[in-house]
Amino acid sequence: MENIYQKVIDLPDGRQITIETGKLAKQADGSVVVKMGKTMLLATVVSAKEAGEEVDFVPLSVEYKEKFAAMGRFPGGFMKRETKPSDYEILVARLVDRALRPLFPEDYHAETFVTINLISAEKDIIPDALAGLAASAALTISDVPFNGPISEVRVGRIDGKFILNPTYKQLEQSDIDIMVGASADNILMVEGELKEVSENDLLEAIKFAHQAIKPMCEAQKELAALAGKGLKRTYSHEMNDEEIRKQIWESTYDRVYAIGKAGMSKQERNRAFEEILEELLEKYAGEEDEPAKSVMIKRYYHDVQKKALRNLILNENLRVDGRKPDEIRPISCEIDYLPAAHGSALFTRGETQSLTTVTLGNKLDMKIIDEVMVQGTEQFVLHYNFPPFSTGDARPSRGLSRREIGHGNLAHRALKPVMPLTDNPYAIRVVSDILESNGSSSMATVCAGTLALMDAGIKIKRPVSGIAMGLISDPETNRFAVLSDILGDEDHLGDMDFKVAGTTEGITATQMDIKIDGLPYEVLARALEQAKAGRLYILSKMTEVISEPRPEMKPHTPRIVQIIIPKEMIGALIGPGGKIVQEIQNETDTTIVIEEVDSKGVVDVFADNKESIDAALKRINAIVAVPEVDKVYTGTVKSVTPFGAFVEILPGKEGLLHISEIEWRRLQSVEEVLKEGDQVEVKLIDYDQKSGKLKLSRKALLPRPPKK
Repeated sequence: MENIYQKVIDLPDGRQITIETGKLAKQADGSVVVKMGKTMLLATVVSAKEAGEEVDFVPLSVEYKEKFAAMGRFPGGFMKRETKPSDYEILVARLVDRALRPLFPEDYHAETFVTINLISAEKDIIPDALAGLAASAALTISDVPFNGPISEVRVGRIDGKFILNPTYKQLEQSDIDIMVGASADNILMVEGELKEVSENDLLEAIKFAHQAIKPMCEAQKELAALAGKGLKRTYSHEMNDEEIRKQIWESTYDRVYAIGKAGMSKQERNRAFEEILEELLEKYAGEEDEPAKSVMIKRYYHDVQKKALRNLILNENLRVDGRKPDEIRPISCEIDYLPAAHGSALFTRGETQSLTTVTLGNKLDMKIIDEVMVQGTEQFVLHYNFPPFSTGDARPSRGLSRREIGHGNLAHRALKPVMPLTDNPYAIRVVSDILESNGSSSMATVCAGTLALMDAGIKIKRPVSGIAMGLISDPETNRFAVLSDILGDEDHLGDMDFKVAGTTEGITATQMDIKIDGLPYEVLARALEQAKAGRLYILSKMTEVISEPRPEMKPHTPRIVQIIIPKEMIGALIGPGGKIVQEIQNETDTTIVIEEVDSKGVVDVFADNKESIDAALKRINAIVAVPEVDKVYTGTVKSVTPFGAFVEILPGKEGLLHISEIEWRRLQSVEEVLKEGDQVEVKLIDYDQKSGKLKLSRKALLPRPPKK
């Protein structure tokens, strides 16, 4: 017998979301189906009963998978099955992970797997806005310890009006596209792109999202009660010894505080901290349960570090690198660092450094998108690489990490609103290689990307800079400090990681993760204002080097010339099986891309020198040219007959030069004047557009002899 339970959530615009449990995947610790229209997501959660040995963190894995059958489509490729996750699926999984992770108990160390499958899809409903709700509902009805529920929503804005979970069509008109994750009481996660929107408007969008999330959280609690579930399992994953905790605190706190106050470099500071830890581990070496005690000692020492470095900021307004809370690290900018690249820039901020390149290509170089919900091409792409040597780690670099995909996506969203994609025929690839990292490498990518684009001569709307903000707070004393341009340590030990990118006119992208309960909106507002000041300061340093795009692209940059031809001439230019266009490409050393747009033929001619482009354009214009009556052409005699000659005046267009139109005198044969292969100047005297017949005259260009 199936015991199926449902809850319905009514959205303000009349749409409904249904959460159902008890029908699918009943052997999982928790499973739900979330439905909106014809879109359905199945979310499951399974958690191990015991923790792995020496695990001292929350081993949470979140997967989001889209089934092609959900849209009635076949997967692409030879295998015709879903394989590795797409970038989009990874980004959705990260959004869900970032909202869930802060709500797991810190001492819960059992491996936990949350899987969300898109099993049915309606064309205009964006499923990622439902993924966080589905994952949280599965956790809420399970026995897995979880301090939820939470939900996620997307917010758009059209003509000043906020829209909850907009459709694809509505997003095209929206100047805001953000995802917000929250519990009933607190904002947990924000990410999205904006078209130069003000700080106050972003804050209002977050508040709008939170109001919509609250009833979704309540519905999950009601579903758990209705199903008689939600009682959490008991667990004991950590060994504790209060005497050792006290000893470690007393012996290390002052030393850690002093190291933090000394203003050392990242490497020096880490070595000093590691020396203290090694002393602690050596002190307790050889004791009973040494492996378990080692994990416990590291945990206690980490707590000391966190408390000492946070107190340094709150007590003395001093950070570990010697800066004040609102101070930005030293900035260095350089363009055209790589002379052979189409555009390049080196951006260094403190101990974070990005070497970024811009490469320009044609339409054949554009990224092809073939996902379940979205198909097409992407003209502008940004790739972010984070090699181990950037942090001094001795480990191999094998494959792309999810972090790299996430950071690259954030930088891409920051730059996209200022890109000239409609008036620019180029495919654009920006690549950021992080050479050093000590916090905020994604925002360094935004800055370096802006500089490299301007160096390449791409006419961006305005320069963009980015900054990462942090927060240190003490709920016991109600003290807090908002930190500008945070370090890696401040991100790890702090309460917030808030990245903001934008121009002088407004915000273009943001990403926020909050790690504490009850962050007031007033603190967020202060962080946004402090971020704006920092962002504008960084922009001033960047524009000292280059303030606007180069007027011309570099000499070695390939050129694209775009021309419009009549729709009916597309076939003539391509030729049978592509024969004509391939001949032109081979003979002129160019790449030619032809497509139909709005009932017109758009032709892009791509080459690395002007001579090749001019030669290709001459051939193309000859093919697509429409014969004009009374116009003079230089043609080639293709064949000779007793009654005249056939002359090709344009590629593929031959006309009859009758024997009576060759000269004023009467000819006995055409061969008296012309033979096959001769070049001859003729005038078009008649053109029948229906039949395509052309009548030519040579004698019309010759002086008429006097009458005898």
